[in-house]
Amino acid sequence: MASVMQGQPGLLVLMGSGETSPTMVEIHRRAVRCLRPGPRAVLLDTPYAFQENAADISARARAYFARSVGLTVEVGDEVAGADWVFSGPGSPTYALERWLATPVAGDLRARVRAGRGVTVLASAAACTAGAATVPVYEIYKVGAEPHWRPGLDLLAELDLRAVLIPHYDNAEGGTHDTRYCYLGERRLARMERELPEGTAVLGVDEHTAVLVDLRTEQVEVAGRGGLTVRVRGSQVVLPAGTTTSLDEVRRLTRGSATARPAPPRGQAPAPAPQETLAEVCGSCEKHFRQAAEGADPVAAARAVLDLEAALVAWAADTEEDAGGVDEARELLRLLIGELGELASTKRVRALVEPLLALRDRLRRDGAYDLADTLRTAMLAGGITVEDTPDGPRWSP
Repeated sequence: MASVMQGQPGLLVLMGSGETSPTMVEIHRRAVRCLRPGPRAVLLDTPYAFQENAADISARARAYFARSVGLTVEVGDEVAGADWVFSGPGSPTYALERWLATPVAGDLRARVRAGRGVTVLASAAACTAGAATVPVYEIYKVGAEPHWRPGLDLLAELDLRAVLIPHYDNAEGGTHDTRYCYLGERRLARMERELPEGTAVLGVDEHTAVLVDLRTEQVEVAGRGGLTVRVRGSQVVLPAGTTTSLDEVRRLTRGSATARPAPPRGQAPAPAPQETLAEVCGSCEKHFRQAAEGADPVAAARAVLDLEAALVAWAADTEEDAGGVDEARELLRLLIGELGELASTKRVRALVEPLLALRDRLRRDGAYDLADTLRTAMLAGGITVEDTPDGPRWSP
């Protein structure tokens, strides 16, 4: 993205989720690479400021940007003139009520309008960027009727008449539809009909970012998923790796283009997407189970250590996607407990199997009394031996 790499940056980044996870590190690094030395970087904590652990969320986010991105971040709401502004998870409506009542809303719009600085909005904050906002807490968690709230409408500064929905491909509901930021198709279709004529839906998948160069009007989709442009139920998906123009996105939102823009020829291949924490957990558990079945405590311990390393890498994640840090910690504790059992079982096996071989030899030699005495002694030691057509079977 030319102007992001040269001169003063003008960049708007919209993230579907994963904003403080390993999946977004490279995107954040690209966004800040052109900033002047010692930039003023501001974290807007408003979306989650009502939470009791707000200070902890801010501390983890600041540590993430310092460690992974090399950016020193201050927490505050003085965004005017800042080189870099970031806001992420929490409640879209809580943030909107406060931003619209203060200069923050106008300052954010002015940044986009002027094409100045780097502005990164993710998850709940990204949800506020359009003409209307999904009140996700009220609908999904409280049970309010599906409805819209007025948004910041930053997208209007880009001549886009649209609402923005993060977590667009969410699938953590399992048996119920949690796509479209937990709305599902039924509720989104109903809400879509309530939008003003000519208003499109922009859906940003989880662990996905849309980077808009405000100077060149180049748009890039990066990460693991895609950008969906939906107009009254019909949609076009721009997958990660797509580079197109803002004008083409405008045409898509007006329903006047149907073909997916192709990446320009000669474009360098996008780096392989990082695994999500849920995927890492699944892989580590699979390897652990395979090691346990093979009675290999060393391989099982390696799987546990891999999971612990992933937890360290994801410790700063402030989002609550499926398979989050808390669930990973629970899995880690479970596997550590099972690892102890596995190691103990292997030690027992090293003692039991020679005794079973001795008992088998005694039986073959006709010394059944001694074989029975040995079996009784093993039972007293907590080992039950059962003779089957396929040979003796033991259990602790």
